[in-house]
Amino acid sequence: MASKAFENVKMLPRIRNALSPASGTGQFYERSAKSIRLFKQGCTNRPFFQIVVMERRKPHYEPVIEQVGTYDPMPNKYNQIMVSFNYERIRHWIGHGAHISTPVLELLGLSGFYPIYPKTYMKAWRARATEAKKETVQESS
Repeated sequence: MASKAFENVKMLPRIRNALSPASGTGQFYERSAKSIRLFKQGCTNRPFFQIVVMERRKPHYEPVIEQVGTYDPMPNKYNQIMVSFNYERIRHWIGHGAHISTPVLELLGLSGFYPIYPKTYMKAWRARATEAKKETVQESS
């Protein structure tokens, strides 16, 4: 009789272990809020970022749920800034309600996955304005 009384009760919080440890720990609480954000790696004067899914209220040094991309902001010898995404997994986590941080939204906008973020337009507009100002100063002198 007692076992039937607890049949429909779900245990909270339930921990899920969804992934292999290769791309993250994969452990998370089912109902917790998740976010897709940048996770800083690298060393002094040489930053490197992983784009990861983490529980939203966890500190940055906690284990991540899954790594869904990388971002290297330093230009390589061909003057390229390298970014990689796993769009399939990003779609999965967005479908499960994950929030996306502003820097990741900017990168996803530049890659064409999302519309271009307004902050990106503002940066480009300011860069064009300063470039035009420099040209007028050079022409006048």
